[in-house]
Amino acid sequence: MLKNFIERVGIMNIMMLLVVISIIVVSEVLFLSGKKLDAIFIAFWAPTILGFMNYLKYKK
Repeated sequence: MLKNFIERVGIMNIMMLLVVISIIVVSEVLFLSGKKLDAIFIAFWAPTILGFMNYLKYKK
């Protein structure tokens, strides 16, 4: 099942999604620790990376 998912989605897309999830987690940790401006700054990276992934996907 996992192998089928990796073949369908692609290893690079999975890696990028893991990066996006880690960015969201780091942002939440910073926000909850009181560093709200740092958390907001880092949180903007996730949609930027997802947008770049969409651009590369539809450029083909």
